[in-house]
Amino acid sequence: MRILLVGAGGVGAAFAAIARRRDFFETVVVADYDAARAEAAAEAAGERFVAAQVDASSAESVAALCREHAITHVMNAVDPRFVMPIFEGAFAAGADYLDMAMSLSRPHPESPYSECRVKLGDEQFAQAGDWEAAGRLALVGIGVEPGLSDVFARYAADHLFAEIDELGTRDGSNLTVEGYDFAPSFSIWTTIEECLNPPVIWQKDADGEGRWFTTPPFSEPEVFDFPEGIGPVECVNVEHEEVLLMPRWVDCRRATFKYGLGDEFIEVLKTLHKLGLDKTDKVRVGGVEVSPRDVVAACLPNPAELGPRMKGKTCAGLWVTGIGKDDAGQPTGPRSTYLYHVVDNEWAMAEYGHQCVVWQTAINPVVALELLARGTWSGAGILGPEAFDAVPFLDLLTEYGSPWGMQELTP
Repeated sequence: MRILLVGAGGVGAAFAAIARRRDFFETVVVADYDAARAEAAAEAAGERFVAAQVDASSAESVAALCREHAITHVMNAVDPRFVMPIFEGAFAAGADYLDMAMSLSRPHPESPYSECRVKLGDEQFAQAGDWEAAGRLALVGIGVEPGLSDVFARYAADHLFAEIDELGTRDGSNLTVEGYDFAPSFSIWTTIEECLNPPVIWQKDADGEGRWFTTPPFSEPEVFDFPEGIGPVECVNVEHEEVLLMPRWVDCRRATFKYGLGDEFIEVLKTLHKLGLDKTDKVRVGGVEVSPRDVVAACLPNPAELGPRMKGKTCAGLWVTGIGKDDAGQPTGPRSTYLYHVVDNEWAMAEYGHQCVVWQTAINPVVALELLARGTWSGAGILGPEAFDAVPFLDLLTEYGSPWGMQELTP
């Protein structure tokens, strides 16, 4: 396996730090628009890692780099605005593809808070036939969210539930950053995109037909009590890929994604929106054209560099409700189960030198690539993590030294 890692930022560098301890691949080419950043990440990872420069906005640039290095798998670790050129560049070069975020959505022009127009991943799924016909695999949404919760959905359907009412992704943390009043622990560009877009929900109607629909941002607040000392956090609806992926492979009556943002974070995002600072279209300032959202990102600290100042834990997980089943597959009655993965920042920094949010995101595609290299996971077309057996993934995640957990809740 020869991997092209596109993006040497926080998640990309953490990916390299995790992968370097494994032997399932021959080479990782760490590529970034900033050649110096790619070189630093490759050098830190050591042998089997080489650096390259790439224009992630150009499918031709990605394809050329794939051909130059005989790449078998392209790992996309950059902002979702670059999904389509990287995705198309991998296909043009005959490589398989993985990403942690899917192609961007576009809200409905007349009814943005009730109807979908272009959903997350629609542009990629439109090309599913081409990938399948070519015998190539695009494994989409294999970060932590989307990614691990999608694996949990498959596990719950196969081993825990006879019928599933709701697949509810619930993420939260108790992280603090010393010395900053406001310092997001993940890409602010991506955070603005997913938090201010209309959230999507999947639901079956009375006739059993399922449909996706939208709600206003930050809708349906609820308090969820997260495990391992994190505690209660208010969570709200946020646009996210799990809701677009899970119902394609796992039978459920409803699928949701809620994120524990906190009142302060929500107010900051609302203010950015009111001022137009969330926009990506460039505006002219003093003779220079800039994107307001890029300016916001440039003014905030780099999440990848916040690790030494961060304290606390982050939790990603899936709350599943429905009718449980026993080992023989027989229904056992109402069940409510939270499957989760918690990472402590102190551990992540001490063990890998990367803060917990980017580390938790990066470990899942490494695990997936190892399963693909072994032949444990295989397929063609555009597939989400739900399309594969969850047990090998969860076993290997534990082998990596980062076990998952399961908590029974009151139905």
